[in-house]
Amino acid sequence: MSQLSLAPQTPRCGSRRRLAGLLAGVAAACLAACLAHAQPPSYAEGTHYERLPVAVDIEVPGKVEVTEVFSYSCIHCYTLDPLIEEWRGRLADDVAFRRVPAVFNESWAQMARAFYAAESLGVLDAVHVPIFQAIHQRGQNLTDPAVAAALFRNMAGVDPDTFDKMFTSFSVQTRLQQAVGLARAYGVTGVPTLIVNGKFRIDSKMAGSYPEMLKIADFLIDAERKAGTEPVVEAGE
Repeated sequence: MSQLSLAPQTPRCGSRRRLAGLLAGVAAACLAACLAHAQPPSYAEGTHYERLPVAVDIEVPGKVEVTEVFSYSCIHCYTLDPLIEEWRGRLADDVAFRRVPAVFNESWAQMARAFYAAESLGVLDAVHVPIFQAIHQRGQNLTDPAVAAALFRNMAGVDPDTFDKMFTSFSVQTRLQQAVGLARAYGVTGVPTLIVNGKFRIDSKMAGSYPEMLKIADFLIDAERKAGTEPVVEAGE
């Protein structure tokens, strides 16, 4: 009578090759997925953002500058603002962020005056979000200087006379004209628009969404950061 062998059976060579091939395929797929996830998104000039025909001087030399061209009167800027605030809080120390109000008409000019008055009085952080909320949540007419003065008093403790003097001051008027010139130099036709380092323009239409605008800004910031650290090669080297 034959005995039953309990010794482990060795797989045939073909089976081993198939198993090894299967494991290698799984490993390759996992690696490809991990690399795809780890790679930052890539964006193309002319598709996701535009290069300005002529670069515009930046305000803070030595840093990568991001400028948001916006208006308190713009519902789209109001929608983007919380995302901008969260995003700017994560920016590295070598990135400078600033805002420039758009002046497309007289009512927008009034809101630009309010912005520069707040900045000059040192209360922009206190009134920035309340201005947006007053316009887009409560329907208040902040193009009326008296209404704007009341908001500045309630939110930042600014005396109405102090507000009025700054709101109509020569310095605010000068900065208003500078904003008009900057928007023209940036080629801005709608807001919100982001300008990276005075060279690149990003709008929501090309980007596809507000979060994508910020991702493209990150991409360009990184590109400008790398360009600024590349060694200069002398002629003939």
